[in-house]
Amino acid sequence: MSGILDARPKVGYFYTGKTSFNLISEKIEGIKVSERKSMPIVVDEEVSVYDGIVTMFLEDVSSIFITSNGYLTGVVSRKDFLKNLIGGMNLHKTPIGVIMTRMPNIITVAMDESILDAAVKIIEHEIDGLPIVEEVVDPEGDRAYKVLGRITKTSITRLFVELGRNE
Repeated sequence: MSGILDARPKVGYFYTGKTSFNLISEKIEGIKVSERKSMPIVVDEEVSVYDGIVTMFLEDVSSIFITSNGYLTGVVSRKDFLKNLIGGMNLHKTPIGVIMTRMPNIITVAMDESILDAAVKIIEHEIDGLPIVEEVVDPEGDRAYKVLGRITKTSITRLFVELGRNE
């Protein structure tokens, strides 16, 4: 039942070659990002930096996704706010689009990717979370991304704990 041994009628049991580690790995690779996504926190790029900070703290998130006309254009993290606030910028007049990290420098994940792929991207790029996006191509061939959700270090850690507790 664990997958380590298999049975054949009139032959008996035999070793499948799989270890418990292989079974856990297969389980994690089988979990899609769409199953573990959470609601994205999204603001328009014309919103002031002050309003972005307030949104970040009210929603208790580490990054906010920035959109224009409903499509992803950037991301702002706590570090981005700190870097720019130290310089003494006017929080109420500066749009958040000025300080955001812009496309194509944003790492994204699709709904059908595995949670393992998302975790690898988070570790490789040293970021707190990823926007889950759907790619849209307009008639001119330009690509845009619609934000459908987010996956974070916390959601992956929560999954790890659930797997460890066998929930």
